[in-house]
Amino acid sequence: MGISKLSRRRFFTTLGGLGAGLLLRPAWSDNTGRKPVSKPIPASAELLPVIGMGTSRTFDVTPGSEQSRGLLPVMEAFFDHGGSLVDTSPMYGHAEAVLGELLRAARPDRQKLFAATKVWTWGKQEGIEQMQRSMQRVGVERFDLIQIHNLRDWEVQLETLQAWKAGGKVRYIGITTSHGRFHDELEVILDTQPLDFVQLSYNIGNREVEQRLLPLAQEHGMAVLVNRPFMRGELFNRVRGKALPEWAAEFDCNSWAQFFLKFAVSHPAVTCAIPATSKVKHMIDNMGAASGRLPDAEMRQRMLQHMQAV
Repeated sequence: MGISKLSRRRFFTTLGGLGAGLLLRPAWSDNTGRKPVSKPIPASAELLPVIGMGTSRTFDVTPGSEQSRGLLPVMEAFFDHGGSLVDTSPMYGHAEAVLGELLRAARPDRQKLFAATKVWTWGKQEGIEQMQRSMQRVGVERFDLIQIHNLRDWEVQLETLQAWKAGGKVRYIGITTSHGRFHDELEVILDTQPLDFVQLSYNIGNREVEQRLLPLAQEHGMAVLVNRPFMRGELFNRVRGKALPEWAAEFDCNSWAQFFLKFAVSHPAVTCAIPATSKVKHMIDNMGAASGRLPDAEMRQRMLQHMQAV
């Protein structure tokens, strides 16, 4: 049974005041002994590791191909290092089909999967049929999360999602955008609609959502998924050839990828970031951001100042 909107708001506000050091952590730990940080979904208090996996572009390869098979160790590294939330969409070409193919080939780690996809079409029946195809492609009987992709036909699709959630066909529902031009409309939606999740773009180089959207999500008890945490690679271009500051060790940060990810997920309103990669070494590096300490408010300001100076 879900908790009330008021209870969700109080729960999330209280949690935000506790600080990253008091977040609950699952049993898995990396080879340093540090355990991964998890944050609760406000609608239920269910824990999610703060680093998930995106599939945009990286999983859009031909099913059954050598490229597809090459992604299996990437996905298994994600599960091996404590990951659970995998985000996909019918908008991502072959990504759903490839994800399903890899899940069938994977070890039993699949049981950790928190499966998230999106509906991205016009019309009620078209939305229903698209979500049914997504279940077939990924190979799940029920998605943990279905989100309305880029606000497309959101009023129609939200009505279906609410009915599906009430009937137990999906556990959580949400909405997404990667585009600033939709922020005004998204602000109204977050302030008026009962959603469990919102997904948006947020990173140390683009903090626009800190002004209105993240506070609204926090106020209304919505989990926040962060896409484009590396600003589509632009952040790496900014620090190319530059050494990671020594003080990054104060929050258990060993790489620029972890620096950027830890900044994103340390915001009190953010639940999980979903970087995408097709390389095992990058996956392992990304998952390192889910272990150890997260920067506090003072350290976040130091990180911002450093990036403004590079």
